[in-house]
Parts: sequence; structure tokens; C-alpha cells
Amino acid sequence: MPTKAYAAVDATSPVGPFSIERREPRANDVEIDIAFCGVCHSDLHQVRNEWGNSIYPMVPGHEIIGRVTRVGASVKRFKSGDQVGVGCLVDSCRECGSCTAGLEQYCEKGMLSTYNAYERDGKTVAQGGYSTRIVTREEFVLAVAPELDAARAAPLLCAGITTYSPLRQANVGKGQRVGIVGLGGLGHMGVKFARAFGAEVTVFTTSERKRADALALGAHEVVLSTDSAAMTAQAGRFDFILDTVSAPHDYNALINALRRDGRMTLVGAPPVPAAIMGFGLIMQRRSIGGSLIGGLPETQEMLDFCAKHAIVSDVEVIPVQGVNDAYERMLKGDVKYRFVLDLASLR
Repeated sequence: MPTKAYAAVDATSPVGPFSIERREPRANDVEIDIAFCGVCHSDLHQVRNEWGNSIYPMVPGHEIIGRVTRVGASVKRFKSGDQVGVGCLVDSCRECGSCTAGLEQYCEKGMLSTYNAYERDGKTVAQGGYSTRIVTREEFVLAVAPELDAARAAPLLCAGITTYSPLRQANVGKGQRVGIVGLGGLGHMGVKFARAFGAEVTVFTTSERKRADALALGAHEVVLSTDSAAMTAQAGRFDFILDTVSAPHDYNALINALRRDGRMTLVGAPPVPAAIMGFGLIMQRRSIGGSLIGGLPETQEMLDFCAKHAIVSDVEVIPVQGVNDAYERMLKGDVKYRFVLDLASLR
């Protein structure tokens, strides 16, 4: 099926109008009319081939919200008209230990990313949500409660689950002190989730101008991470720290802010190696690790939690034609806190 889209044709040209072919729904497929697609920083990295693995032409987008238009004969969970979402993956082997444990993001044969990846046949390129429709296997489609605003729910499919999963895995809850490092697309969701889980939440930021926003989003406290005295005062306070920052920064001061047996999880990936002082971990049995997105069961759990607690992203909705300007503003941090593309103007 010919489908209108916005695509990158190479690493230096602007993203622009394009036409792609979507397959006719197979027995296990769901066809979705896309209403909104969030803009993730990884879209920009891959459009500009900053990770060195870009496949062109490329239709980015993995924070997809829309309505079901058709389903295959074997589909049981969805019907026409349902509000649904598609996140960062659209297939996996569905057989390995990770997949059978509901951790498809760690598929031992490799998950199939929503875009910039080859499908199982090794030749068909997966194309993402900067388009008017997508056809995806039923197992990789997520139910989105109708009470969730579609545009504001779109970033939950990446920014939401990327922060929800490590907080859940750390069993964050009432009586715990949690630090969120960075207040961007990821960090603002981390604040909302940690607060909803009942934790005492502190935001670490390099920008004094973000103090008021952090408190308005639910943080109890804000610490300026460039203030050495303020950072020293945080020593041994935190049960868990979620670090969302992808720019190079000092992990050691944050590690020292953890209590004995405290844990810091990274969801941001700076482009250069970081120096970590071993004694900061050893002396208080602290740990540092990383986390990707969540698997399908956890992502559905997150969406249901958001519906129950009225949690959505703070977004700026723009027509898809404005995506190149959005990229430039995103590089300057000029968005609160996620751009979301309205696909209506592409039809």
C-alpha cells in the first residue's frame, strides 16, 4: 500500500516528503492509522548517521499513537477503532529466553527496531512513524486507554517506558529517596513516575532555570549539579538515582550521593567513556548499571499505570512539516519536553 511519509534520503539533507510501501495486513497483523508520533533524540542521531549504522531512505519515529483500521484474520486483541500504540520494536524471535520472559528488547537474536533495521527476511527495511500508517504484528501493538490524550501519550512509548522500567526494576516506592539526573524528555517522565510511586524525588540539573519546572512536575527538591558544595551535601542520601543525561558528565559525585547498597541506572549514553572511581562503589557496596526500554508486558503495564494515574508527557505538538526546525530546537534544549508530530497535515 502506498503510504505518505517524511523521510531522510541521506545524512545531510532535510527530512522531507516521501512515499513508502506498507504491506497488506497478514493474518497476525494490525493496520494502524497514525495520528501522532513523538520525536526522540535518537531520531536525529540516526537521520544524521551519528551512530554510523543508518539505512536510507529512512522514515524515523518510534513513539506512535493511532487507531486500528484493519486487523488480520487471526488477531484477537484488537478491533477497528481501538486507540493503540507502537513503540521502539516491532518484532523479535519470540522464542529465546529473553523473549519468553517478556523482555523482547533483549532478544538474543536481535529485536527488530521500528525503523532503521532490516526485517527477518534480511532485505525489507522497517520504516517508522513519521508516516500516515503502519502495519505491525499484533504482539507488538499496545493498547492505549481512550482517556489518555493521544498526542501527550505518544512519548510514553519511548521516553515513558525508558524511565518507568528502571524505576520499577529498582522497586522504587514510598519511603525511598530517588534522584533524577537531567530534566528533558526522559527526565521529566522520571520525575512523574518516581513521584507517582511514592518516592521523595530530587532533580539534579546543571540549569538553575529548570528549578521551578522540576518542582512543578513533582520534584521535592532541586540540586544544581555544578555547585560542588551542594553536591557534597548529598553524600549518602539516595536509595536510587536514574541518570537520563547523554552528554559527558561526572558520575562519581552522583555515585557518592548513593546510600550503602544504593544503585544508579543509566538510560542516557554519553558518546565518550567515563572515568569511574572504584572506591566510590566498593566502600558502600553501591552499584551502577544500565537499562534499555521495557519489554511488551512492562510497556503495557506502564500504559495502564499512566491511564490510572493520569500521567502523560509534556509536549509541543507540531505539524510533521516542522520536524527539521524541531531537530534544531531540540539540539538547543528548546522544548518542554517532547515534540510530537501531528500527521493530519500529511494526509
